[in-house]
Order: sequence, then C-alpha cells, then structure tokens
Amino acid sequence: MNHLILRDKFKKFWGKNAHKWVPPIPLVPINDPTTLFTGSGMQQLVPYLLGQEHPLGKRLFNIQPCFRSQDIEDIGDNRHTTFFEMMGNWSLGDYFKKEQLSWLFEFLVEELGLNPNKLYVTVFSGWKDLPADEESIEIWKDIYSRYGIKAELGERIFKYSAEKNWWSRSGVPENMPVNEPGGPDSEVFYLFDSVEHNTKFGKTCHPNCDCGRFIEIGNSVFMQYKKTESGFVELPKKNVDFGGGLERILSACYDTPDVFLTDLYKPLIDSLQQSLGLDYNSDDKTSLRVIADHLKASIFLIKDKVMPANKEQGYFLRRLIRRLAVKIYQTKEQVKFEYIKEAIQVLVKMYQNVYFNPEDTIEISEVIKQELERFNQTIKQGFKKIKTIERITPKLAFDLYQSYGFPFEIIKEIFEQKGQKLTREEFENYLEEHKQISRRSMVKKFKGGLADNQKQTIRYHTATHLIHQALTDLLGETVRQEGSNITAERLRFDFYSEKQPDVNTKNKLEEIVNQKIKEGLPVRYEIMPKEKAYQIGAKSFFKEKYPDKVKVYFIGDYSKEFCGGPHVNNTSEIGSIKILKLKRIGSDLYRVYAK
Repeated sequence: MNHLILRDKFKKFWGKNAHKWVPPIPLVPINDPTTLFTGSGMQQLVPYLLGQEHPLGKRLFNIQPCFRSQDIEDIGDNRHTTFFEMMGNWSLGDYFKKEQLSWLFEFLVEELGLNPNKLYVTVFSGWKDLPADEESIEIWKDIYSRYGIKAELGERIFKYSAEKNWWSRSGVPENMPVNEPGGPDSEVFYLFDSVEHNTKFGKTCHPNCDCGRFIEIGNSVFMQYKKTESGFVELPKKNVDFGGGLERILSACYDTPDVFLTDLYKPLIDSLQQSLGLDYNSDDKTSLRVIADHLKASIFLIKDKVMPANKEQGYFLRRLIRRLAVKIYQTKEQVKFEYIKEAIQVLVKMYQNVYFNPEDTIEISEVIKQELERFNQTIKQGFKKIKTIERITPKLAFDLYQSYGFPFEIIKEIFEQKGQKLTREEFENYLEEHKQISRRSMVKKFKGGLADNQKQTIRYHTATHLIHQALTDLLGETVRQEGSNITAERLRFDFYSEKQPDVNTKNKLEEIVNQKIKEGLPVRYEIMPKEKAYQIGAKSFFKEKYPDKVKVYFIGDYSKEFCGGPHVNNTSEIGSIKILKLKRIGSDLYRVYAK
C-alpha cells in the first residue's frame, strides 16, 4: 500500500457507490473571511449541509488538502502534522447511519485490508434530553458480527460525552444557538498493539487515551437534530459528513503509529538525513520530523500562492520556514538552501500528477531560498540579542521565540551556559497565555460577516460580481478575479489585468456598479454542465478546479459567474457601493476596497 494506491481505492469505492467527486478547494479559502486556511474537508460543503442544493447531487466525496496553524507547536511527535489531507464522503439528505457505517467498515477492511480486530469505535453517550446513539451501537454490533467479532460495550464499542462525540458549528449542545443543526458522531480508531500503555494517561487504555496506542482514523458525523426554543427536534432531512485523515489511515495500513515512516514522509526524511547528516533512529528524530513537516507545509502553501509576510497567511508560512531554519542551524550551525534543495524536488515528485508538476519546483525553491537568506541575518541578530540579555525571563524567552524563531530548547541551553535556569513550564505558561490572547483577537478579526451580519455579507458578495464585470467593461477581457475578502464592514476584491487602471477607473467603476444596483436586476442561479457554463461565457476563478456540474449565478443580462452563493434576490437590495480605494499590489495585480 502507498498513498497513490490508497487514493485510487478511495475514489473507486465511493464512485461505485454512486458518489460524485468534488474537486478540492485551495488551502486559502476564496470568499471566506471567517478563516485563514482550509482546515477540513467539509469546509466548502457547509452551505449544502445546511440546506442548499449541491450541483452534483446528494452523494459526494473528495480528498481535501488542509492546513492547521494551531498544530505548529505540537509537531515533533509521531502523528501531528500541520499539513494533512482529509478523505471525506457526504450524504445530503440521502442515506444515513446504517449505510454509512457499513460502507466505511467495508472500505477499511475489504478494500484496505485492515484487521477488523484492531478497529474500535466510539458513539455518543447522550446529553440531557438528547438520547445516547443506541442506533449506531446496534449497527456496529451487526457489522462486527459479520466478521465473527462479538462487539461489547466498553470492550469494542465505547460511549463518550458530547465533548468527544457530538458535532455542531458551535461545539457541544449547550453552546448551540436556536435553529442550529448538529448531531452525534461515531469515530473509528486503530489499535497499534506494539505500543505499550503509559499509565500516566490513566489506569486503563481506551480509544480516546492519549498514550498513543489508539489513533483515530475516521469520524462519521450524523447531522440529525436542530435546536429549538423548547429543546432538540429531529431534522426532516438528515445528513452524513465523514472525514478521515489520509496520513493516519495510511499509518494503519502500514501498521505503524509513526506517520513519518509512511511513503507520504519517508522519502523526505531520507533526503534530509543524507543532506543534514542526521539519523532518524536517534535523538535527531524530533528535528527531522519538524523540518520535514514544516518544509512540506511550506511547499503546499507556496503552491497556493501564499508568500512569506508579517501578517495573515504569509505570517504562518514565514514562521514555518524560520522554525525549520533554526532546527537546521542547531545541527549545522549555519543555514544553507542546499541542505533542503533535493528534499523539495523529492516532495514535488512524490505528489506529481496529484497536486504538482515538475516545473513547480522552480518557483517554490526560489521563494524558500530567498526567505532562508533573509532569515540567516535574523538568526545572527538573535544571537547578538541573547548576548545583551542579563537575565532570562519567560517574556524575553518568548520574544526570542517569536521574533527570531528560537525554540525553547536552544534558549534554555544558551542561558544555562550563563548559569541561569528557565523551566519549560514557565515558558509554556507564558506561551499559552499569549496563545489565548491571539485566539481571541483572531476570532474577533476573522469571524467576519457570516457570523455577525449575514445579510450585509451577502450584499457585498453579490456586489463583487458587479465589480468583476464592471472591471471587465473598463479594462478588457484580461481581467480575472484573484481573490476576495468580505466582512460585514467592507469588501476587498483582488484582480489581474494586463491593462493598467488610470486615474478615472475608480470613479467609473463606482458609477457602473451603482447604476446596476439602481436598475434592480434580478439575481438567479442555474445548475448546468461545466462545459456549457464556459460556452456561455460565465466567469470563473482561475485557481479553482470545478466539478462536472456547476452553479452559475446570473445578474440580469449583465453578469454571469461560477459561484456557490449565497446572493441577494435583486441588486436593489445591495443599497449602494462606495469604492474606497483601487491600488496596485503586484505585477498586473490590483486590489479594490469598497463598502
């Protein structure tokens, strides 16, 4: 088994069960100010899980590249990665628990060859007026019996509370607002019996134990209920949302708890061992995992046009590159691009014809090389800074970590030479305090219009279609959308144009858009084959790969564009638009700010 075979088996299995392939979206979501990165497979499907009709029907599946910035600090163990792929399948009001759980087990055992005796499952134990998921328990018992396994509660099937086995956008049931949908989930775990239970995590081991013997490889969410003023009621249309980490499923296929020993990482590890003179079977293991993970995530972010910067997505890319640079510096006492040059080529080849083409290596290598060269000076400045510090404190340690990328271990060793001690607990307490502040500010900044003022966000979303067409009218057919960011307070629209806007473009753009708003043009959508959408001239986002059937929104006879929605019903609902700024942001790239 390798990752290419796994992908092929996954696609064939769900395809033969009448599911349609949904192309993955970029790591940086389009038209979504609520998050910096795509962090799950279901992210693009939320509108359809909440009731919208999907162009491809009721049975869907895909493999979605994801990035989770909050996992950066956890990298170094055997299973956490910042970049990962989520394998998912969905039922939008079609099949439910019996079909989903049976198909999932069939895929894991019959298609992938996993030993059913090593698979354990969890279910929802209930909460107040929400009953335990007895239906899933009975289904699991029946499934296991087909393989001659008697599945008993507490031995093969485990009940957990809402904190572990419930899903809603707001978390546990008590946090859900009225009219919010949610439901129980059922998770599948794989047992690595080669790992011994560590009693510091509890007297007995169980699927949700943190000792590492069990690893979650899949989660089936059953969107079954809606919260009302008087409690929870069952939804008339119930959905299934499954997600399974490709890396973790592959680890189970290898029967190794270390994802870095699968073919999704091993070639990268081998290349880095050779170029850096490190040994994965020694104390170098943690450093190699960090470098491999951060390099891989950086390559995928750059492929999706993220550039190193001091804010938003670019900040996390810069942080990844600098953290791997410090790890290299600790080993080699210098940082050279040559140390990772071959590893970049190895990774691009690993994913060739899946996500990359050979020529991608050139641009990716150049971005990383330039950032490493810049950071070389920062590392030197960091060591100069250390010499000026008379006494280390948690705050100063954090400043070194944040500004220069120095991990705790290297800070600790440097100051121990001065006879000063800083415990990991002191450092991590300060780090956690800073994380909480950052999380609160990020939630405030990026929850956006979808959370605060849905109507205004929808108005601005529709306005971007008018802006797109108006810019085409003014600057010609080379205009294409490069991205947008929409909140309840303003909209931002990025575009490419070979013709440069002049001093009058901004005012003309505002005039055209407001004229179309005043005309009260009807807004409607039509689901059609992708080829037909292209034939009628519907605008599309060049980065996206579209499914065979697409949703095209029409604004009168003026605009037609690929889009998932939502939109106003008539342009008169938008009110008016003020173009605040039109500026150049790159070679033939421009940005419009409006409100």
